[in-house]
Parts: sequence; structure tokens; C-alpha cells
Amino acid sequence: MLAGHYTTALVANQKFPKGTLLYFLIASQLQDLLWFTLHYLGLEITEPRDVLDTSLNNMSVDMLYSHDLLPQVFWVLVIFLIGKVLFKSNKIGLVGAVLVIGHFILDIFSGHPHHIFGAETQDIALGLYASNVYLAIAIEAVFIVVMLWYFFKKEAENGVQRTSKNKASIIGLFVFGIVFMLTIATSSFRQSFNIPEFDLGLNSNVPTLVLTYIAMILYLNYFVPKFKIDKK
Repeated sequence: MLAGHYTTALVANQKFPKGTLLYFLIASQLQDLLWFTLHYLGLEITEPRDVLDTSLNNMSVDMLYSHDLLPQVFWVLVIFLIGKVLFKSNKIGLVGAVLVIGHFILDIFSGHPHHIFGAETQDIALGLYASNVYLAIAIEAVFIVVMLWYFFKKEAENGVQRTSKNKASIIGLFVFGIVFMLTIATSSFRQSFNIPEFDLGLNSNVPTLVLTYIAMILYLNYFVPKFKIDKK
């Protein structure tokens, strides 16, 4: 799952406003952010290297340290301690930990293959990006719709008023995410548009993913807090 994880951060921040949205967004995508870091450390090399050759079902990476089951114990503890120290609250740390666990669970149903610890151990995820990518995208789309519906419903109950433009800005990001995934589900941009081979240094896969994730985090961190409270 890609964009869908961010919706869990929105709900977490809504329920526990003592924490910051930025902390919850990072917690919700911790494993993916670790994946990118570990790629550069040579521990989770991602192929293809060229983003223009990449589709969801041809991307390959052994997410040994970032996504396999056993390392989750360590990452859950790390994000808990960060939340506890930053916000002086065990509760916020626990919420962050739950988001990390939630990421792992959601990836079981919509994502790349994951194992207990290493490709030679038991496979514990459906690995739908490789076996049935459109089902994986459908699962993510349904999850996003349900979570956003819940988020906006609870806001209305709490007297939070958003402009139509602000709602569209938030929803639009997730629509973009799903549409983008559909465009690269089984065919890369190079295949779809007959793009010739070239290397400008701007078409590397992981740097593009890093920029996309950071942009989405900053985008939501900017637009989600922009609301008016109905003071009755």
C-alpha cells in the first residue's frame, strides 16, 4: 500500500491532537522511508533502477529490514520512544507504534511480498503487487474511501468546517495516488509512451520515490490543519 497509509495518520491526529500531524505521517510511512534509506546503504536494493522502466508488478526488492516481520519489533519500539520523548506522552508514542503496526498489516493485503525474516523464510503477505496488482489497488482505493469518509464525518461531528477547496485538496492527493498507481500497474512509462533510453540523472527510481513521499507528507501537513472550528 502506498498513499493509503497516510489516511491512518489523519485519523490518529484527529483522535490525539496532542501529537503533531507530521509525527503521525512519518510513523504511518516509517517502513517505506526506512526502505529508501536502506536502499542507499546497499541493504534493500530496488530494481529497476530507472523509474521510467518501473511498474508496480515488476518492481523487486527484498525488504528484509524495513518490512519483514521480526524487525517490526525494533521499529515499533523506536517510533514509540520518539513519540514518548518528543511529546512526553506514552499515549502518543503508543499511537505512533500502532501506525507502524498498521502499515505492516495493510501491506499484507496490498503490497510487495514480506516474510518472517528473509526471502527463505515463510511468506506472510499476499504479495498482490506481483500476483494481482489491480486487486491490490482496489483494496487500497476502498480503504482510502472508508478512512476519508470516517475522517470527514468525525470532523463534522466535532464542529470542524472546511471549505470545498480544502476538502478537494486533501481528497485530490489520494485520487492522484490511485490514478498514478493504475497508470504504472503493469506497464512502465517507457512501455506505455515508447520513451527512448536516456539518463539525465533525474530518472532514477528510488530518488523519485523519496521526493514523492516527502512531497505528499509536506502537502498533507500543509492542507490538513487548514480549517475553521464552528464556535457555537
